[in-house]
Amino acid sequence: MNEGKLKEALKKLRETSKKRKFNQTVDIIFILKDLSKTDKVDFFVDLHNPRGKKIKVCALVATELADQAKKICDMTVIRDQFVQYAKDKKGMKKLAESYDYFIAQANIMTDVAKTFGRVLGPRNKMPNPKAGCVVPPSANLKPLYNKLQNRIRVMSNKNQNWLVQCAVAAEDMKDEQIIDNIMIAYNALIVNLPNHKDNYKKGYVKLTMSLAVEVD
Repeated sequence: MNEGKLKEALKKLRETSKKRKFNQTVDIIFILKDLSKTDKVDFFVDLHNPRGKKIKVCALVATELADQAKKICDMTVIRDQFVQYAKDKKGMKKLAESYDYFIAQANIMTDVAKTFGRVLGPRNKMPNPKAGCVVPPSANLKPLYNKLQNRIRVMSNKNQNWLVQCAVAAEDMKDEQIIDNIMIAYNALIVNLPNHKDNYKKGYVKLTMSLAVEVD
C-alpha cells in the first residue's frame, strides 16, 4: 500500500462523502488473495495515534483487583455480581454493546467464560490473552487500560477470510494521523499473512456511512 495513493484516496473520500451529524469512523478494508480456507487473520496491533474516540473498558474481576478496577476502568463487574448477569440476558447484551474491551482476572476466567461467553463470544469481545486482557490478580491495570486506547484487532470476516475490515481513526483527525494508523495496520497485516505481500490484493477506505474508495 502506497502512502501517496492513500492520501489521494482520503482526499476523494472527504470530497465525495456526505457530511453527517456525528464524527464518523474511518475504516480500512483489506482484500486478500490466494488464501486457503483455513488461513485466518486475527491479531492485535498498537497504533501510534488514538482512534479518535474513547475506548471503553470493562473489568471482570474478583476481590483482588476490584478496588483498582473501579478507579481505572469504565465499568467493573465483580465475580459476586456474575449471577445477576447470568439471569439478565438483556442486561448482559447491553453490557456487551457498551464496552470495547473486557479485561478478566485469570484465576476466575472459567467463571467469566461460563457466565459471559455466550454473549461476548459471538461479538468477539471475550477477554483475549493476545490483547493482554487476561491478567493475574496482582496486575497493574493502568498501563493496560492506556494501551487499549490505541489497540485494534485486525481480523478476517467470519464468512469471508479474504476480507479484513477494521476501524483505525475518526474523520476529524488529520490525514497524517489517519495514514500513519492505516500503514501500521497494513504492515502488521503483511507480516501476519502466510505469504506476506503475495496474499495482498488491494485496499479501500470508507467512513461509517459512506461508500468505499479504492486505494491501490
